[in-house]
Amino acid sequence: MANALQQIIRDRLDREGWSYGDVARRGGIPRSTVHHLATAERVVRMPQPSTLEGLSKGLGLSLDTVRRAAAEACGIHVYAADAPPAVGAPGAPADPEVDLLIASVQQLSADDRRHVAALVESLLGRDARRG
Repeated sequence: MANALQQIIRDRLDREGWSYGDVARRGGIPRSTVHHLATAERVVRMPQPSTLEGLSKGLGLSLDTVRRAAAEACGIHVYAADAPPAVGAPGAPADPEVDLLIASVQQLSADDRRHVAALVESLLGRDARRG
């Protein structure tokens, strides 16, 4: 059974009569990348943002559509991009990196989540011992 990313690539290729090379040229990404994403049984990790942008352009689909399909193919749930902006950022556009981080944390073990929390607190300059 095809994963979500394979499905949108195959559907678009079939509908438009395009080849992997056509999508690659339109999106400015290697043909081998398009082929891999279209045929890999499972996408092991989320493709780079530039790859998703190129695939989006090459397929003529929105970046959000391609990003969500890639995330689903990796087993990552991406929260809705139309969720309300963070407090203190009225009208701020959704940040795909934040969406990915939030969704990925759910897949970590409890111990790994504690490590991530400690790292975030450290990066924010907070004392990790404060609650």
